[in-house]
Amino acid sequence: MARNIEIKAAVVDAQALRTRVAELADDGPWLIEQHDIFFHCANGRLKLRRFGNGEGELIFYRRPDASGPKACEYERNAVADPDAMRRLLEMANGLRGEVIKIRTLFMAGRTRIHLDHVAGLGDYMELEVVLGADEPIGTGHDEAEQLMRELGIDDSALVEGAYIDLIETQGASAQPAS
Repeated sequence: MARNIEIKAAVVDAQALRTRVAELADDGPWLIEQHDIFFHCANGRLKLRRFGNGEGELIFYRRPDASGPKACEYERNAVADPDAMRRLLEMANGLRGEVIKIRTLFMAGRTRIHLDHVAGLGDYMELEVVLGADEPIGTGHDEAEQLMRELGIDDSALVEGAYIDLIETQGASAQPAS
């Protein structure tokens, strides 16, 4: 499975953060419309991602629900017919919920920086430091913490879990972790 180190943080001033990210990034921005459909899954999280252009991909991932930098294992596969795949997965596993977001993607070295506006929740950012096959987790963890410092992301803004978790709790947990 592919691996990365991730953080998620609530954003108070999206425009100010976008300016800081643009100054730091090597590439981007790319605007991406995403509609993530989550299904019940006993061994992690399973989602079908639909893009604004009608394409889709199936993503399975496992990561701890912790507020700081954390390791994530994932697999992604392109889906030719997202509507058919949704029906199949909903029949087999049951629908958990849906997340609709507008994502602005930047690249800083090997790190994906996502600035997300999530319907019903507000503005967030994610860092994903992509790890090599045999690379120690600590290396990516250190890079994520360095980028957090450079972007002015305080530990108090970090959020646990996934957007679907926040939506399920009606936004009650959509605030930074304490």
